[in-house]
Amino acid sequence: MKIRVMLVDDHAVVRTGYRRLVDAEPDMQMVAAVATAEEACAALRDTEVDVAVMDLSLREGSGLEAIRRLLERKPDLRVLVFSMHQSAGYATQAMRNGAIGYITKNSEPLEMIDAIRRTFQGQRVFSPEIAHALACQAVQGPGALECLTPREFEILRLVTGGVSSAGVGDQLHLSPKTVQNHLSNIRRKLDVNSELELLLFAARRGLVDLPAEHGREGSA
Repeated sequence: MKIRVMLVDDHAVVRTGYRRLVDAEPDMQMVAAVATAEEACAALRDTEVDVAVMDLSLREGSGLEAIRRLLERKPDLRVLVFSMHQSAGYATQAMRNGAIGYITKNSEPLEMIDAIRRTFQGQRVFSPEIAHALACQAVQGPGALECLTPREFEILRLVTGGVSSAGVGDQLHLSPKTVQNHLSNIRRKLDVNSELELLLFAARRGLVDLPAEHGREGSA
């Protein structure tokens, strides 16, 4: 039986390229390639999937939230994150939401193929940069991000990435008041008092990239 793969990525070029790569393997088949969390959930209703390869930065909806939703629909689904984000914080939150593996988009295409096979077998798999980041985190001990729930982490990522509170609510299906309550909890847990401090906190931990002037201000 072939490993049935679903790819969730909002870039059409990525979906097309990796469909060809996966379908060229004798033991794999790309049964779905979709752009949004909603499309992924719909595909899972209509298609048998063994491994979901999931980007975290989707234009519509949250990749972290999508992992949780997909596993609610199919608890035995294996989820492999495929992301540009290289921080231990992202990897930790993805694992907390139920992903088995995490590889970055810097990985060679054949590394993805190997990761799909290993994920299908239930093995933990990380690309070298993620394994290094997690090892450093383990040595240094739990960081401030560890105190955030997966939902709080996703709100932090979206807000510091430039999404408005209303936009966060739309993506995560939350009311504006609920988003503001979460933001208050995040600031309290992280001991920050302003939006700028929150942005600098996220930047120092690799969650967002700052413009040059912010970077100089944060390092002063």
